[in-house]
Amino acid sequence: MDNRNQGGPILNGLPSQVPDIDPEETEEWLASLDGLIDESGRTRARYIMLRMLERSRQKQIGVPSLTATDYVNTIGPENEPWFPGDEEVERRYRRWNRWNAAMLVHRAQRPGVEVGGHISTYASSATLYEVGLNHFFRGKDHPGGGDHIFYQGHASPGMYARAYLEGRMSADQLDGFRQQQSHFIDGKPQGLPSYPHPHQLPDFWEHPTVSMGLGPMNAIAQAQFDKYLHNRGIKDTSQQQTWAFLGDGELDEPESRGMLHVAAFEELDNLNFVINCNLQRLDGPVRGNGKIMQELESYFRGAGWNVIKVVWGREWDALLAKDRDGALVNLMNATPDGDYQTYKGESGGFVRDNFFGRDPRTKAMVENYSDDQIWNLKRGGHDYRKVYAAYKAALAHTGQPTVILVKTVKGYSLGPHFEARNATHQMKKMTVEDLKLARDHFQIPISDKELEENPKLPPYYHPGVDAPEIKYMQERRAELGGYSPERRGTHIDLKMPSEKAFEAGRRGSGKQQIATTMGFVRVLKDLMREKDFGHRIVPIIPDEARTFGMDSFFPTAKIYNPHGQNYISVDRDLFLAYKESTDGQLLHVGINEAGATAALTAAGTSYATHGEPMIPFYIFYSMFGFQRTGDFFWAAGDQMARGFVLGATAGRTTLVAEGLQHGDGHSHLLASTYPSVVSYDPAFSYEIAHIVKDGIHRMYDPADERDPNVLYYITMYNEPMVQPAEPEDLDVDGVLKGLYLLKKGADTGGPKVQLMASGVGVPWILEAQELLEKDWGVSADVWSVTSWTELRRDGLDAENDRLKNPDAEPRVPYVTEKMAETEGPVIATSDYMRAVPDQIRQYVPTHFTSLGTDGYAISDTRPAARRYYLVDGPSVVTQALISLADTGKIGPEKAAEAAKKYQLDDVRAGSSGSTEGAGA
Repeated sequence: MDNRNQGGPILNGLPSQVPDIDPEETEEWLASLDGLIDESGRTRARYIMLRMLERSRQKQIGVPSLTATDYVNTIGPENEPWFPGDEEVERRYRRWNRWNAAMLVHRAQRPGVEVGGHISTYASSATLYEVGLNHFFRGKDHPGGGDHIFYQGHASPGMYARAYLEGRMSADQLDGFRQQQSHFIDGKPQGLPSYPHPHQLPDFWEHPTVSMGLGPMNAIAQAQFDKYLHNRGIKDTSQQQTWAFLGDGELDEPESRGMLHVAAFEELDNLNFVINCNLQRLDGPVRGNGKIMQELESYFRGAGWNVIKVVWGREWDALLAKDRDGALVNLMNATPDGDYQTYKGESGGFVRDNFFGRDPRTKAMVENYSDDQIWNLKRGGHDYRKVYAAYKAALAHTGQPTVILVKTVKGYSLGPHFEARNATHQMKKMTVEDLKLARDHFQIPISDKELEENPKLPPYYHPGVDAPEIKYMQERRAELGGYSPERRGTHIDLKMPSEKAFEAGRRGSGKQQIATTMGFVRVLKDLMREKDFGHRIVPIIPDEARTFGMDSFFPTAKIYNPHGQNYISVDRDLFLAYKESTDGQLLHVGINEAGATAALTAAGTSYATHGEPMIPFYIFYSMFGFQRTGDFFWAAGDQMARGFVLGATAGRTTLVAEGLQHGDGHSHLLASTYPSVVSYDPAFSYEIAHIVKDGIHRMYDPADERDPNVLYYITMYNEPMVQPAEPEDLDVDGVLKGLYLLKKGADTGGPKVQLMASGVGVPWILEAQELLEKDWGVSADVWSVTSWTELRRDGLDAENDRLKNPDAEPRVPYVTEKMAETEGPVIATSDYMRAVPDQIRQYVPTHFTSLGTDGYAISDTRPAARRYYLVDGPSVVTQALISLADTGKIGPEKAAEAAKKYQLDDVRAGSSGSTEGAGA
């Protein structure tokens, strides 16, 4: 049966089981529509239907909204607000900005430098930034707090150019673009980073954005965190806005669209995306055969966002007003982006013939227009009034995030060699002809002689600090609360937690068997109870709190939800009931590791963005950290985030029943490549207690002189065992530096070896210590390695110090110093691949051998997996005997005897570790 011929409501989008209670009235309405079509035509009927839908939404009838509208501005000229600024003054220094931004990149191509850069992105988006900077973006000193602006990475030359006009940067500094260490001013390197890099220009940039796709997610998390701070009563953020400037090509990144639902669900009306739709990505059209603005409108509207389109400049208003039969709008709707790009690369005559000429009605509309007039029909993103109207409407909208889709021309105003050309993104140099054309277009008072004398170094332009335009610019920023971008690292003091907060971890678990994950949770629980400190903790959890033993936080700290809990919880009568609250402390982000890492960044940089120090503890399956969301961790480090990253269910064999997907044998190797990540793989809860305490003091104790802008990565395991109490003579300094002697071997009178392990591997070498003494008469010292990476970094630092000062007394690396006092070869193991312990190989001054879990993960029991990878106690024993043989201490037959005795070739003979909880 053909459903299209059936009576009743539409099947897709409207209720399909609503009875028609008055068929006669229904027929009258349908006949009325038929009559309208017959008398006034389809275009008029379409308009009436659109108005009816609009009124239906206003009356909250419940009909669905359109996902895409015509290819015209959302805000008609009759609804545009009065523009409050001096448009001509703002236009003048916008031209200076464009010129200086282009010269910054062009001058960076001078002989001997030639470092690259991007001219065309800022050229297309200058109006978008200037409207915001002159009228909307609040600085840090605004009474309501500063806005968060995620500037598009490739547009950075424009921000530097504006800072030059504002007097915040000198021409000499601009000439250091992309020469951070080689460009010297007053004897010091003072170059500028290529893109927004807070870590590299910490007083200027606040949010890193050029790794495409990260900006949108981090902006959503920032807006979400502002609401979180407000709802928890920590700071009034009700007037603060988050603005994210994105490219239309960037929206193809899955991350760019991956969290739109979060922004809609949480009604983040403090969030605004501005998407620069210049219709081009890095190599060519974004949608040559389609229409990217229409696609994005549908996508965002379907995701629950408020959508504002800025397609056409004011020059089109008169033509659209004359379009009574919809011919022009129809032509706009039907023209693909590839054609629109071509039109801006040609001429007014070309547009007349190939656009307007496609329909005799539209051709007649412009018959009295000159080619220059047609060429001057601008896109909306280059019209101050249109952009201002969109921004103002975005701020007035409540209950939804807003996306503003703005149509521009890539390379706008830079001349015919740049505008809308496929290669414009890669173009960095301008010819003398290009320079003169741009100079004339921007009305820059620079002579031909100045440009011809040294075309490699055309001058920047600044009219002087007393110029009325510069004074106007400064007044606008002063009224809005100061400069932007600007980053401040100052914050209120944070009271350090008491020693009592760490007692639970230090005293062990008695006779109870618990995993290090649970040992950490006990420490965190006590930290959250600390007066004047605990409320600063932000636990961030994807949908695995129960796996990590953190469901006990549900009824006490509660789960943050801006809407509260408006349902009857199924487990409301249980002690550990699931509870959501508008002032909840836990950020429970669902199955969304990337979103959780973005939340970590927002919380971990709150000390700078808000002056309110917050301490995130982001806990996750370790396999889904640096492997899955590593780019977000890098951006967090670039933004100088502080906090704790907790890789739970770590290692390749502790969660082995889960198999390949969850088998983490390499996260510490990946984390070691992050300069701001301090990595630890502790074995016991008392080690965790000291590491967490050290991290808190490093990040927020003013008396601690170390770099505070770090993330502590701590891996924890789900394998239960008795957690020992802290030894009375614990070498705390060794715990924090990465290595300490846990248990000295008995003096057997025989050969000696040194056994090293981290994390869950420590019990294996304790087992090996017993077997070596009992079965082979070998004395083994057991070393707990809390951080292979920190030991390696200490060694690298010592080498670098010597390289720079070869005549000075060389500093001995910590691990070298410790091992120099020992006897026998070293055998190192862990639940990670061999490359992890191999990090310290060059610093161990004796025979060194590593064992590891190289290869793919398997699904099996823990003992079987450890025997499969040859990392368990008997494997360590056998390797120790091999090492003793290799160093001439015993004969090789002993190792062969051990391999046979322990059945190393049979995984069923493995017995190291427990099976409980292996299949979390």
